[in-house]
Amino acid sequence: MAKVKKISGKTVFGLDIGTRSIVGTVGYKKGDEFYCLAQRIKEHETRSMLDGQIHDIGQVGETITEVKEELEKAVGMELTEVCIAAAGRVLRTATVHSALEFAESREVTIEDIYNLRSMAIEKAYEEFTSEEDAALSFYCVGNSVIRYYMNNYPIGNPEGHKASSIGADLIATFLPEDVIDGLYKAVELAGLRVASLTLEPIAAIQVAIPKNYRMLNLALVDVGAGTSDICITDDGSIVAYGMIPLAGDSLTEVIAKQCLVDFAGAEAIKKQLGEKEEVEYEDIIGLPQTMKSAELLEILDPYINRLAEEAAEKILELNGGKPVSAVFVVGGGGKIPGYTDKLAEKIGIVSQRSALRGKEVMGNIIFSEDVEKDSTLVTPLGICLNYYEQNNNFIVVTFNEKRIKLYDNDKLSVVDAAMQADFSNELLFPRRGKELRFTVNKKARTVKGQLGEAAVIKIGGREANIYAPIHENDVIRVKESTEGAPGSMLISSLPEFRDIISVQVQEKRIDVPKYARVNGTYQLSSYNIQPGDDIEVLDYCTVAQLLEFMDILLPEEKAILVNHKPADRETKVYENYLVSFVEKSELEAAEAEKLRALREAETERHRSVYEKAGVRDAREDDEMTEDAKEDDAEEIEENGMEAAKQRNEKKKEVISIPVTVMVNGAPVVLTGKKEYVFVDIFNVIDFDLSTVRGNLVTTINGETAQYLQPLKEGDALVIRWE
Repeated sequence: MAKVKKISGKTVFGLDIGTRSIVGTVGYKKGDEFYCLAQRIKEHETRSMLDGQIHDIGQVGETITEVKEELEKAVGMELTEVCIAAAGRVLRTATVHSALEFAESREVTIEDIYNLRSMAIEKAYEEFTSEEDAALSFYCVGNSVIRYYMNNYPIGNPEGHKASSIGADLIATFLPEDVIDGLYKAVELAGLRVASLTLEPIAAIQVAIPKNYRMLNLALVDVGAGTSDICITDDGSIVAYGMIPLAGDSLTEVIAKQCLVDFAGAEAIKKQLGEKEEVEYEDIIGLPQTMKSAELLEILDPYINRLAEEAAEKILELNGGKPVSAVFVVGGGGKIPGYTDKLAEKIGIVSQRSALRGKEVMGNIIFSEDVEKDSTLVTPLGICLNYYEQNNNFIVVTFNEKRIKLYDNDKLSVVDAAMQADFSNELLFPRRGKELRFTVNKKARTVKGQLGEAAVIKIGGREANIYAPIHENDVIRVKESTEGAPGSMLISSLPEFRDIISVQVQEKRIDVPKYARVNGTYQLSSYNIQPGDDIEVLDYCTVAQLLEFMDILLPEEKAILVNHKPADRETKVYENYLVSFVEKSELEAAEAEKLRALREAETERHRSVYEKAGVRDAREDDEMTEDAKEDDAEEIEENGMEAAKQRNEKKKEVISIPVTVMVNGAPVVLTGKKEYVFVDIFNVIDFDLSTVRGNLVTTINGETAQYLQPLKEGDALVIRWE
């Protein structure tokens, strides 16, 4: 027996409250060594625990009291505080990815990382909570960042780096309130106060897998009586937790039925299987019996196979479907012969990489009593060692008049209390107002809202922030953050609106600001854009807008020319267009003279052709329609005069009455009919109807035109795309 050194560190009392028994351990840590002063084991007299969960708080409390009293006698001191662990049966875990985007690239602060982690924990809670759990309260008992990201690339720690976004993969673990309360009440019945609470797989890993091994992709399986708890390590972190509700008791029950013994007798037989070739026992009749271990193991083989298969399936599931590098097995249930080999086979690794962890991982454990160093001691010792890693318990604080219990990991802050009190995370941080969404020239545009004010936080009447630490009995009051003003913008602030249209008016170059239509209506530059607005910034202005901008009041006797063509106030003026003004009388005289000259020239051409052909005299020629004249001229030129004479003899003479109308400010002559309707105008003007370029606007004298509406001399027509 090793000689125990003098106590020089804080003494720790740890309890492993298992399904079959309670193991108490007292010791202290000095340097890298842990000195185990005493250890006591007491089995439950009844099935007061099932599958790792307390069913009879009073009975468990009595058993804890017995273990405590025996240890107090052994170490000669009163034990008032205890470290405990919760089984994986009630553990809820969620692995999530959370990201935080910044408005612009900047240095990442510790507050940004706190915000990122709290967002991830809240996301994890929402992910695992289901309808049947809606009435239950859960406590986050631990969280671990598996990996950080900066600008979508992995990084060890983004703090201090300049980034436009950060992210994190995080695993969070939760326990239901009733489970925690059950454990607390049981130890309180024994006159103890909880010094720290951890999870059984976390405790076991303290001993079984040292930190320098956690860079490897390993699995730890703690095979107890009612549950097999599992955790996975990789890249220096615990990356997943899991559990299967199947362990050593399932094998004990088979032995009890096969050997006709009670549960305790079956446990005794199971412990002999790996030690003796034959097991000896007394059945319930009282008769002594013997049975070869090999025969009993053959009977147990399918049940051991199932136990290994389910554990392997859970390991593969937690590890993303791929085998781990090695498996470490602890706990009494894992000592059954053949289990580790079957586990390796089911996972798909060589049998040498699946092994029990016991004496070989206890090099730094010094015992003051003679004990057998095996896998059953790993979790009890780990519970004690975890105390030094994480000195924690639950504290009670008041948050906005509500009393809440928090799992204390020595890093609790206001944000943790807010989450436990169901105070929305977004109500702590300044909230941005609603985005303003609209379109400019059919392209989507977004203007972000303004940031509001942060939450007003006080702890005990003193101002604080969301990252301020909190302690037992703190009174926290939080006035929720405000939402900033919604996004807003004037039309004049649009980049497209800041451009100009440069045109020449008479002899002067004028820069005209662009105009905009909102939902089809012209708006001033001071117009405040509304959500859903359809904005069209025009690349032209009308003559009327140009006159208004230049502050010109055009007299009635003045006519408008755009690029030397007659126009009106609705005529569009584009970049580099020429706009001029002349007397209407001059324009009318010029247009009349131009029209007369065109008619005379055309008439003379036709008369010359017909006179040469001798087709008809001048009087007959005047009575012909313009179309007929054109047809005859072409016929003469192409087929000769005789052909033209023959065709004309078969035609009936048509009396033609020319009509002159104004189309978009320019005169147009209609010929070839006695009467004309609106659609006839498309036979003589160059206007492409084959491709739709917007809404077709057609008016006669300012009124909407009907396609078969009669036309008369001097009618003013407007035909344009809009």
